[in-house]
Amino acid sequence: MRDLSFDRAIRFAQDLIRISSPPGREGDVAARLMRELVELGFRDVRNDEVGNVIGVAPGRGDAPPVMLNSHLDIVDIGDPTSWEHAPFGGEIAGGYLHGRGAMDIKGPLALQTYAAAHFIDDPAAGDVIVAHTVLEERGGWGMAHLMSTGAVKPGAIILGEATQGDICIGHRGRAEVIIEIRGVAGHASAPERARNPLGAIGPVIEALASFAETLEADELLGRSTAAPTMIDTLPRSRNVIPDRARIVLDWRVLPGMHPDAALERVRTHLSAVPMADGLSLDVRFATEQQHTWTGLSEDRRLFTPGYLLDVGHPIVRAAARSVTRSTGRAPDIRPWTFATDGGHSCGVHGIPTIGYAPGEERYAHTSRERLELSSARSAYEAYPDLVRSVFDELRGSVAP
Repeated sequence: MRDLSFDRAIRFAQDLIRISSPPGREGDVAARLMRELVELGFRDVRNDEVGNVIGVAPGRGDAPPVMLNSHLDIVDIGDPTSWEHAPFGGEIAGGYLHGRGAMDIKGPLALQTYAAAHFIDDPAAGDVIVAHTVLEERGGWGMAHLMSTGAVKPGAIILGEATQGDICIGHRGRAEVIIEIRGVAGHASAPERARNPLGAIGPVIEALASFAETLEADELLGRSTAAPTMIDTLPRSRNVIPDRARIVLDWRVLPGMHPDAALERVRTHLSAVPMADGLSLDVRFATEQQHTWTGLSEDRRLFTPGYLLDVGHPIVRAAARSVTRSTGRAPDIRPWTFATDGGHSCGVHGIPTIGYAPGEERYAHTSRERLELSSARSAYEAYPDLVRSVFDELRGSVAP
C-alpha cells in the first residue's frame, strides 16, 4: 500500500534538500528521484539525454496528458554561516521546512510527485506526467530540450514554482546582453599609445538609460526593464590600459520578443553613440558553456522567453475554481515577478502553462529559504482536484 500522506511527501522533500544539485550537477538528486518514482509505481521512469527525469501515471486515454513540472537544480548557498538553519539540513522548525530548495523548488517537486502518484491506482482522463527538469536556473536547457524533442506532448503544464497559493499565468522573460567597447591595450605609463575603451563607458551607460525609457509596458506584467548590472575589463591588470570594457545589461523582455529582434533593437539604439578614433562597439548575447550531468556540453545564450496566458483562458478559470473549492480561498490570478521554464513550454511551444504551489517569492534565492508547512499541506490536498479540473477542460476541447 502506497503511503501518499503529506508527511511522507515532506520526508521525501527533506531527502532532496540534503542532496546538493547545482546546475549541471543534478545527477545525485535525479537518481534519488528516479528511485522514488519506481517505488511509487510510476511507469516509463527514465532520464533523457540532458538529464531531465520523467515518469508517467497512465490515464484512460480520454484526454491529452497533463504534465507536472519542477526543476532539479538549485542556486548556490552563498556564505553557509549566514543561514539560521543548515542549507542542506532539510530541518523542520517553527512550522517551516528549511534549506536550499525548500520552496525553490524541491519542496514543491516532492508535493507534485506525490500528488501525481494518486493517479496510479485511480487513473485520470489522460496520462499524468511528472517531468522534472535540469538547468532551469541557467536559462532552462532542460525544458527547452524536453519541448523541442517532443519526448512528452502534454496538453497542459502545471509548474511548481512558488505562487503562495495563487494561480500564476506568465512572466517577463530575461535577456542578458553584453555591450563590449573595444580599443587598444597599452602600458598605463604610456596612455598615448593605447585607445582606452573606458572613456566610452559613460556615454554608453547614458544611452542604455534612454533605451530603457523606450520600452513598452504590459497591463499585467508591468514595464519591460533594462538595467546595467556589471562592468568588466580585459585585461584586468591595474597597470594596463584595457583593450575591452564590457557592460552587462539585464533586460526583462515582454512575451513575444524574439531573441534576434531583441539584439537588433539594442544595436540600433547604441549605434547613435559616438565612438572616438580607435574604438568600436559590439553587442551580443551573453553565452555560457553549460554541461549536463549526463555528459553533454553546449554553448547557450542566456535568453529566457516570457509568456502570458489570458486571464480568461479555460484552463486558468478551471484551475481557479478548483483551488477555491479545495481551499475555501479564491486565488489571485497573476504573473510571477521572476522567469520560469514556462517561457519555453508556453512562450515558445504554445502549451498552456500555469503555476500553482506553496511558497513565498521573497524567500527565493536567500539564506532564509523556507516553506510554510500549513500552506504546503493545503496546496498538496488541492492538487488532485486541480489536475482533474485541467483534464476536464482538455477533454472538452477534444470532444467530437
